[in-house]
This record gives sequence, structure tokens and C-alpha cells, in this order.
Amino acid sequence: MAQPLVKKDDDHDDEDYSPFLGIEKGAVLQEVRVFNDPQLDPRRCSQVITKLLYLLNQGDSFSKNEATEVFFSVTKLFQSKDLGLRRMVYLIIKELSPSSDEVIIVTSSLMKDMNSKTDMYRANAIRVLCRITDGTLLTQIERYLKQAIVDKNPVVASAALVSGIHLLQTNPEIVKRWSNEVQEAVQSRAALVQFHALALLQQIRQNDRLAVSKLVTSLTKGTARSPLAQCLLIRYASQVIRESANTQTGDRPFYDFLESCLRHKAEMVVFEAARAITELSGVTNRELTPAITALQLFLSSSKPVLRFAAVRALNKVAMTHPMAVTNCNIDMESLISDQNRSIATLAITTLLKTGNESSVDRLMKQITNFMSDIADEFKIVVVEAIRSLCLKFPLKYRSLMNFLSNILREEGGFDYKKAIVDSIVILIRDIPEAKESGLLQLCEFIEDCEFTYLSTQILHFLGNEGPKTTDPSKYIRYIYNRVHLENATVRAAAVSTLAKFGAMVDALKPQIFVLLRRCVLDSDDEVRDRTTLYLNTLGGDGEVVETNKETKTLLFGALDIPLVNLETSLKNYEPSEEPFDIDSVSKEVKSQPLAEKKAPGKKPTGLGAPLAGPPSTVDAYERLLSSIPEFLDFGKLFKSSAPVELTEAETEYAVNVVKHIFDRHVVFQYNCTNTIPEQLLENVSVIVDLSEADDFAEVLSKPVRSLPYDTPGQTFVAFEKPEGITAVGKFSNTLRFIVKEVDPTTGEAEEDGVEDEYQLEDLEVVAADYMMKVGVSNFRNAWESMGDDFEHVDEYGLGPRENLAEAVSAVINLLGMQPCEGTEVVATNSRSHTCLLSGVFLGNVRVLVRLQFGIDGSRDVAMKLAVRSEDEAVSDTIHEIVSSG
Repeated sequence: MAQPLVKKDDDHDDEDYSPFLGIEKGAVLQEVRVFNDPQLDPRRCSQVITKLLYLLNQGDSFSKNEATEVFFSVTKLFQSKDLGLRRMVYLIIKELSPSSDEVIIVTSSLMKDMNSKTDMYRANAIRVLCRITDGTLLTQIERYLKQAIVDKNPVVASAALVSGIHLLQTNPEIVKRWSNEVQEAVQSRAALVQFHALALLQQIRQNDRLAVSKLVTSLTKGTARSPLAQCLLIRYASQVIRESANTQTGDRPFYDFLESCLRHKAEMVVFEAARAITELSGVTNRELTPAITALQLFLSSSKPVLRFAAVRALNKVAMTHPMAVTNCNIDMESLISDQNRSIATLAITTLLKTGNESSVDRLMKQITNFMSDIADEFKIVVVEAIRSLCLKFPLKYRSLMNFLSNILREEGGFDYKKAIVDSIVILIRDIPEAKESGLLQLCEFIEDCEFTYLSTQILHFLGNEGPKTTDPSKYIRYIYNRVHLENATVRAAAVSTLAKFGAMVDALKPQIFVLLRRCVLDSDDEVRDRTTLYLNTLGGDGEVVETNKETKTLLFGALDIPLVNLETSLKNYEPSEEPFDIDSVSKEVKSQPLAEKKAPGKKPTGLGAPLAGPPSTVDAYERLLSSIPEFLDFGKLFKSSAPVELTEAETEYAVNVVKHIFDRHVVFQYNCTNTIPEQLLENVSVIVDLSEADDFAEVLSKPVRSLPYDTPGQTFVAFEKPEGITAVGKFSNTLRFIVKEVDPTTGEAEEDGVEDEYQLEDLEVVAADYMMKVGVSNFRNAWESMGDDFEHVDEYGLGPRENLAEAVSAVINLLGMQPCEGTEVVATNSRSHTCLLSGVFLGNVRVLVRLQFGIDGSRDVAMKLAVRSEDEAVSDTIHEIVSSG
């Protein structure tokens, strides 16, 4: 039998030692018998309970019989008066969580301890009782808990308050009756009691904004003496500020309170107040100044935790207000050599965000010596900060690219290397001058790259960008070396890259053809098949065969079909005489078709339920609509929108709508759910008001005959619109039905019903509804292959905006197109940005959009919009949407 408490030998000082080494559950359960001894040994019993607690916390589980046996044995220990043993008894009872029929055994003992004169007994008994009790027993001991909340002993009061916080999750109605006692405890002079009382009181009132606001108002007058409670009060004040509508008018409640806390004697309160101010929405430089000053003082503190907290807070501020943090740069430069590497990393990344162009070279020298001392996770943060800095100061790309190139050759894990490669790729795309040097750095990296994924991705990128450089031939050697020196996956990628060079650079076609011929005898099937395919595409003399233009487009052009859709179509394809038609694959980026019912614990079933996985979304809608004869003349379904909720959560009826777009028609599918068990709805329909939708005319309404409780049903309304016009409008909706009462015992509905109506939210058809999100794998190739025959370019003023990210998001949402190559992400504090969008417009017309944004000092945003499409009218329509939006 293992003995857990053994004196540690001096010979084992350097070894990891655990007193529980080799402990076994069976042996410990045998030791439980000591609880039944007539003469209890408190020390021995405590050791056995310690072993039981260790087993439970290590994940060992006891069977019901084992747990019951241990529980009944533990209850016999209440006869001991040993304080240490009694505390262990409390712990094991909490961990065992006895069933309701077993709780009765210890209830009397715990209630006796709860009224004991020994404060330690009282506090622990309260915690245990509240942990294992149910609502019935809670009402019996409620009086004692109320008394404990205002007890003079802070340990007892805190135990009752903490128990109240836990009980609020399971028995909120009972705990809410303690408000007066909790309010009295908030005035306590004991720090922990005031802290726990404030936490409980706020949770009791959390669903009443006005009550929370009044609570904060009363306590900000100086009654919160505990630093812990003061920190909690600062958080609640910040919450009130965020939820207050006055923030839109510039009147920010409780800001003066937050600023006064910056002068508090407790460091935790000062930091909490400074952090709260920096995280305020729309905070100004004037409001930030006192908080930044307080955090700057912490940067020179002797306590590492204060330095870390301050530099982390400043790092977040630097993302949105870099100029406000520049005064702290000198202090942060001294932290680069801090022994705590987390502090040093945050200092470096903050300096990279706030530094100016003249400080870049100096920072790079400091970071070079610093990188070898930190872990990969911190290095990734630094790499991302350097990437942002390079985009901010593109003229410094040489020194920053050299730095990235140097660290790329050093040791590091996959995530770290991927972060560097991603950064170089982004810089190549956004800074044209960096392209050739960046591509060469990537070529040199794959010579020694040990990660297959990175090698294949770099080769793919080389195939897209390399042929467009001034001297594409210098990359061929690096690519061809991969054919002989790498595994099969990388060799296959290298063959594809070589073929792209041959297809896109006329002068290189003969050389590429010769190199590919050498790969025909490769040992891997994939490499041989790719090589044969590309040699077929390239003629014997190295010229692209004109008749294979479609094959060339498929192999080297942009694939404008989502891969998940292609995969699904290939899986569903049944071999037959007819070949697989790639044009039959849907190009829509699919989303969840129907919103789940919002009532907790219940999900709609049938057609109103979310379909099983994205691949079947469009097909499911098409099958549903084609099953209704009235819709067969509408033609092929172009697009179905995501569900739009027309009712709030927890209302009598749950209704959402899906907009189905056809060439000349729009169909609204209203998914309705009756959430009242005592009602049956019949002849359910939606009455639509078209007073704000002049271009639409209602042609059909199809009601639901019967809508029982919790059974979703669909009602449809169809509209006709002019062909070739992007018709938009607002639709007012009213749910109309006959309601019949249902007998809860028999489940049968009454024969007579009453007509009733229920007002729904308004619904809009917008321009984005006529656009399908379809991405392209290589935007530049797609743009160039589209040609400029139907290109339309114009400039627009978007007015004042908070930042460029807001303007980019607004235009993307307006057009409803798919962002390409991650261009929807705008670098922090960027003054200019380019966004690339792709989509398919109504009529299956491919559209590509290039947006160039700029913002001036007064935050006015200007935009240059270039559109290319397969139809001139569609290009003009995109501009009309932007000009009217």
C-alpha cells in the first residue's frame, strides 16, 4: 500500500517528488474503513481524505456504490471536534456532491455547524450546504443565510455572499429576496465582504439597466472603500458608459469618477481606471491623456506585474491612438532589455506601432539582438508588428524585408515560419518595389524549408507572381531544384509552377518544355500525371495550343467555384455516358439556410430547421420551391439569402424570412413557428404592404393551412419586378391567422377560431441581394483575363468616417461581394487601402471590383471605384449602386 506522507530523502533533492506517487484507488477505498474506528485518529483520517481528494481531482471517478460508501463513512467524522479534520470533511462532501436522498443524512449536522459559535464551522457549513442543497431545503435555511450576510465576522459574511452568487444561477428568485441584506453588506468595512456584496448586488440587478445605473451612482460618491470593490465599481461604471445612449451626444456619464480613480492610493484601482478609460468607445486624446500618464508611471515600477499590465494596456491603445502613446516611447525602449520576455515583447511591438520613420533602423538593430531570447509565440507577435510597420512606411521596405529574410533562415517552428512567409507575401502584394527581392528571399528559403505546406504555398505564389516580373527566368533554377530534391507533394507543386511559367512567359516555353519532359519518369503517380497533362497543354515546340483554351483556363486561370461546392458535386456525380459538367457546380458561397428557433432548449424540425451542413443549402431551397407548381414558371433560382429575423426572441410567434431571387421575380419564404402550446394556428399568411416598394407587384400568396405548437411551417409571397432593373424597397409585414384554443389534456383544438394579426418587423430588398458572393483564387489573373472592354472607373467622396476600416466594410456590405486575398482587413491607422471584390450579378454575370480608399486629416474618405464585368450594363449598375448608396 502506498504511503503518501513519507519523509523525503536527501538523496532525492534534485528529483521531482510527489507524496501521492503510486497511489491506487482500490487501496485508498480500503483505508476509508479508518473512519469507522471507535477511537478516531484525526491525522490519519485527514491523510485518507487528502488521498480521496487527490484521486477526484486527477479525474478518477467513483461508482455510485463506492461514492455512497465513502459518503456515509465521512458523515461519521462529524463526531470529531478536531478543527483540521472538520475542514477536510467539508471539502470531501463538496467534492462528492451527494444525491438528494443522501443529502438529508448530513443536513442536520451542517445546520448545527451553521449555528455554531465557531466561526470556521459556520462559514464552511454555509458553503457546503449551498453547494449540495436543492430549492426545497434552501427555503428552510434562507433565514440563516440572510443573517449570515450581515454577520459581524467577515469570513462568515463572505461565505454567505459567495454562496449567493452561485445560487443565483439555480435559484434566482430566492436570492433576489436578499437585496436588503446584500445592500447593507455593501457598506461593510471589511474589504472582501464589500467586494462580494457588490458583485452579488450587481448580478441581482443586471437585467435592469436603470437599477445598475442607480447602484453605480450611489457608490461613486465614496462609499466603496475596499480597493477590490472599487475595481469592481470601475468595471460596472464602464459598462454603464457603454450602454448609455448619451455617449452619442458627447455627454459621458461617470467619466469624472474614472478620472478621479487615477489618483487613488491603491495601484490596482489606478490601473483598472486607466484601462477602463483607454477602452471607452470613441475616446478622445484629451480623455486619454491622464490615463496614459498613469500607465507611463507604471512602466518604471519595480514590480514586474505593474510593468506588464501597463505595457499591455498601452499596446492596445497604440492600435487605435498611436500618437497618444508616443510620449511613452523612451520608457518603453528601456523595457526592451527587461528580464521578463513578455514585457520586452509587448514593448517592442508597441514601439513598432508608435515609432516614426526615422526610428525604424534603430528599432531593427535592437530587435535583432532580442529575437533569439524569446519563444516562437512572441516572435510571431513581433513579425506581425513589423509587417504593419512596413505597410505604414513603405519606403523602409528594404531594411524590414532584410530583417524578415534573416530571421526566416533561423531556427523556428511551423507557425513562426508561416507568419514570416505570410508577411513577405503581403508586402510583395502591397509594395510593388518589394516584389523581386521578396520573391528571391522566398526562393532561397524553400531551398532549406523543412515544412511541406510552406514549400507548396510558396511555389504556388511563385507561379502567380514570378511570370509578371521583369526577369522571370531567374526563378526557374530554384523551382526546378524542388523537382529533384523534395518529397512527392512538393515535386508536384513545382511541376505545376513550372507549367505556369511556360504558359505565361513566351520566351521560357521551350526551356520549360524540356524541363517538364525530364519529369515524365518520376516515381510518383501525381507528379507523372501532372507532367503529362501540362505537356499536353504545351505543344511540342513550347507554344500553347490554341484549341485547348478552356483547359488552359482551368489549369492556370482563376477557379471561381468554391471548393466545397466542387467537392460535393463530384461526390454526387454518378458515372454515366455524359461527362461531368463543371458549369453545373453552384458558385454561391453557401451559408446556414435557416435561423435556429431562439427559445432555449428547443430547435425547429422539418423544413424550418437548419439543414445538415452547407453543401445542401441551395439544393434544399431549389427542391422546396420546385415542389410548388406556382413557382415553376419563374425559371432557375439565382440566389437565396440568409434568414432575416422578423420577431424578437421569446415572443409568441417566431418568424424569419428568406429572400429567393429569380430573374424577374422575388419570393419571400416566411418560416413561422408557433411557440404557444395552448394554441393552434390555421390559414397562416403574411400581408405585405408595398407602399415603399414601388417597383414590385405582388403576384402570389401561399398560406400555411395549419401551424401546431413547435412545428415550423412556410408561407410564401411572390412579387414580380421589371427585368434588368435592380429593384429595391422596404416591405411592411403583418402575420394574419385564425387562432384556436387547444385543450391541454386531450390535445384537441376547438372548432371555432378567432381571426388575429401579429405585426412583424419590416424587411428590405437591397442591391446586395442581386449579387452572389463568388471568390477567385488569383484576383490579378482574373482581372487581366476579364479585359477592359466593359471597365468603368469613377471616383466618389464617402464623407467623414471614423477610420478606413469602417468605410471599407460599408462598401463591401453595400455591394454584397466577396473580398479577395484578405483585402477586407485594413491595417491600423492606414491612410490608404486597396480592396479587391469578386461576385456574380443577377443573370450569372461575373463582376470584379477594385476599390482604392484614402483618408485625410479631417477623416474625409475618398474612393476610386474600378469595375470590370462581362456586361457593360452591369458595370454601370455597380456604379449606380455606389452613387445612390
